[in-house]
Amino acid sequence: MYNINKLKSGELITMQFKTNLLLLITISLAFFGVFTAIGQAEAETTPTVTEVDSKYVCMVTNKLFPDVQIPVEVADKTYYGCCEMCKAQLANNPEKRMSTDPVSGKSIDKSDAVIGATANGTVYYFENKANLDSYSKN
Repeated sequence: MYNINKLKSGELITMQFKTNLLLLITISLAFFGVFTAIGQAEAETTPTVTEVDSKYVCMVTNKLFPDVQIPVEVADKTYYGCCEMCKAQLANNPEKRMSTDPVSGKSIDKSDAVIGATANGTVYYFENKANLDSYSKN
């Protein structure tokens, strides 16, 4: 511990300089941590998606499954559900058969969509492969 009253002028200036430098380094590291966290959060908002076959997707819960789902035929189009309740939703609720392409913002029929899934099984519907590829790159 220093007795500040016994320090010479040059020593006092050196001590103040070291204190200010330490404070500057601490603040810089804090800002770096904040900006790194922001960058990671931005990267996580657009998950990487991989194209998947529609028959493995429940089009009501929008989840990817390891097994083939229950096919539901509606007006010459095939949709898939994971259970009888989802099967009924697809057959009776036209809104459940539609989605919005996250790239173009267009409304698309899930049976016609190019489907992409994240590593955790969340599903996205795209109007074409180019949109899926574009989404995965962002």
